[in-house]
Amino acid sequence: MTQARRGPSRARSWTGGRGLPKVSHGVGIYVYDTAGKRYLDASGGPAVYCLGHAHPEVTAAIVRQLERIAHGYRYTFTSDPLEQLREHIVRACRGEEVAAGTSDSASRLDAMVFVSGGSEAVESALKVALQYHSARGEQGRRRFIARRRSWHGNTLGALGVSDFLDRRAPFEGALVEASFVSQVSMYRPPAGVAPEALAAHAAAELEAEILRVGPERVAAFILEPVVGAAGGATPPPPTYAQRLREICSRHGVLLIADEVMCGSGRTGTWRALQQDGVVPDIMAVAKGLAGGYLPLGATVYSHAIASVLEAADGGPLTGHTFSAHTAACAAGVAVQTLIERDGLLERVRTAGAEFQGALRAALARYDAVGDVRGRGFLVGVELVADRATRAPFAAERALAETIGQCAFEDGLICYATGGNVDGIEGDTILLAPPFIATDAELEEIIQRFARAVERGLAQSAPR
Repeated sequence: MTQARRGPSRARSWTGGRGLPKVSHGVGIYVYDTAGKRYLDASGGPAVYCLGHAHPEVTAAIVRQLERIAHGYRYTFTSDPLEQLREHIVRACRGEEVAAGTSDSASRLDAMVFVSGGSEAVESALKVALQYHSARGEQGRRRFIARRRSWHGNTLGALGVSDFLDRRAPFEGALVEASFVSQVSMYRPPAGVAPEALAAHAAAELEAEILRVGPERVAAFILEPVVGAAGGATPPPPTYAQRLREICSRHGVLLIADEVMCGSGRTGTWRALQQDGVVPDIMAVAKGLAGGYLPLGATVYSHAIASVLEAADGGPLTGHTFSAHTAACAAGVAVQTLIERDGLLERVRTAGAEFQGALRAALARYDAVGDVRGRGFLVGVELVADRATRAPFAAERALAETIGQCAFEDGLICYATGGNVDGIEGDTILLAPPFIATDAELEEIIQRFARAVERGLAQSAPR
């Protein structure tokens, strides 16, 4: 799978599927088209299919729910799947908060709104932040701060806090106002900043932007703890998240963690920020929450925020017709139960580190591979024209897209993007295998991907 950097080619692939193979069925980590070709899904689609395809226990849980009722409207009924999923999320967050040493009740992530996907989850996170400040009498806190090379979703609010140039371009002038600070990449630190000083430098830049805008005007700072599509699985430097947490708390700015891609276990813990010892005020999750079996996402927020919203307005003023869709929640319960029962988070932590190391070793012979990075089963490969200077390839070469297409032709699905460096140049490819991938399947991913890199480099070479 490739995410092209040119709008028209994306639009064609998203409107009717002209030129794309027609999917037939999936089994485990493999997908088949109607011509009988088999594809190894090395990216879980867009880092969604954490349990692969056609898992019989998930399918059975959805069928059981559909046989009873598909959807009980949330303003009329609650349901067992809704309540069970809420309990699972609270338990998952609660256990990690205790491990992080932040178990006070006010910061506990125990309130949530269920939505239909990641963009809605981020949109609702922004709305919860605005509603919270309004309820406290701070109506002036309307501004959001985000980072360069971030992707938070396709709704107007989520797009407004994203820095993905060609995805924003058609909608400029109608987006929410936001400020942007630099991307934070240990592979690409700012000029003159040593990697070990990056966390302090980036945190200081955030605080300077808060002060420039005026703390009384800033609603929240939003970040992807591990940057996905826009950054190629870029993890944060040590101490960075802790510094952000302290700065935001000191200035009354809410901290929003967009864990749509990196959360729900993708990096080896249920919350990606848990590995950094930080609890956000608001968190967006989706993708792996129901594993793609049905559309589902959630905006999770702290007990302290919930108390303010309930006192002022009776609860959050966000949500849609299909929020907390009963069958979707049943799918989420089934997926999360299996992940917990089968110890898949531990599998992602241990196998993910081994997979990343083996991939790095397999690609070391290619000078165009500048960096292999990530956490757990969210791994990114950055391609460079010069390893020494880390200069990117020219955008016109479309190297990541070419490699992604070569992989696809060879029956391997990966997730390629451009513009990683400055919004125009910079090629990265994500590998995000399902949590159930065996050691043999992970090895097959590495072999096929290395083959695609070799073919792609040859095909895209200047003539």
